[in-house]
Amino acid sequence: MNYKISVIIPTYNRLPVLSRALESVYAQTYLPFEIIIIDDGSDDKTFQYIEGLQKNSKIPLFYHYVDRRGVSYCRNQGVKQSKGNWIAFLDSDDEWLPNKLHEQALLLSQHPNLKLIHTEEIWVRRGLRVNQRKKHQKLGGRIFPFCLPLCRISPSSTMIEKRFFSQLDGFREDFEVCEDYDLWLKVTAREEVGYVTEPQIIKYGGHDDQLSQKYHSMDIWRVKSLLDILSYSELSDKDRELTEMEILKKLRILKLGYQKRNKEDDLMKKFDNLNIDSKRMEQLYLKHEVLNATTHPEGFQ
Repeated sequence: MNYKISVIIPTYNRLPVLSRALESVYAQTYLPFEIIIIDDGSDDKTFQYIEGLQKNSKIPLFYHYVDRRGVSYCRNQGVKQSKGNWIAFLDSDDEWLPNKLHEQALLLSQHPNLKLIHTEEIWVRRGLRVNQRKKHQKLGGRIFPFCLPLCRISPSSTMIEKRFFSQLDGFREDFEVCEDYDLWLKVTAREEVGYVTEPQIIKYGGHDDQLSQKYHSMDIWRVKSLLDILSYSELSDKDRELTEMEILKKLRILKLGYQKRNKEDDLMKKFDNLNIDSKRMEQLYLKHEVLNATTHPEGFQ
């Protein structure tokens, strides 16, 4: 096995945990080709820390500073700076187990047509290990339908072919959250994905600076992504139908939630702010009302 794997680590003021993430890369039994740190405007001496490591690093270690552009921009920039042909992302608050890259490289050597490989993971919340719920179960193969409700692939667990990543235009930089959900939909609409069944990463959560802690109603972003994926030529007719049904399901849940708080106008404003086309949503409602009325005379519920 001889894969040139570039490790991309975006970070922002996470020096205490960045060191843990980096140590887990150095501890790999299959060493990567290079490590690229994209610093999104840290003022916690991240630069000084990386500078101190570079001289004696056993893996080429590169540092790039950007001025508060967001995690998608940082990941995309890391890929553009990379010289490997495979990309492994690692969030600065997560860590890899020692055989992570080895197991992915091994699976790739057995299935050379794979474009993305992800792994099982261990979850730790506020210092305690927690079990994943069934809806978060990781899978391999053709998994597009399973990726519709929520994100099934963690960026820190992925290894993706650089050329393929670039063909998909990377992570959406206009998405403040759910940028990973959006990209994995594009991946799984086109390709089978590889899956290492044994945990290879530890994913830490529950801290205040996580984006998922700052944003509510994340399904608004997922609806935007799903509406966009409908124009994706690679979707099969069945996957297109499942996508439409998932959009309607999410819209119902969002509408009920905002109605309960008497804030339905706020929901429409958020759709407008994200340039979500209300006409397309209405067309979907009408289409499925007609289809449902044909098979269920009581009408669309």
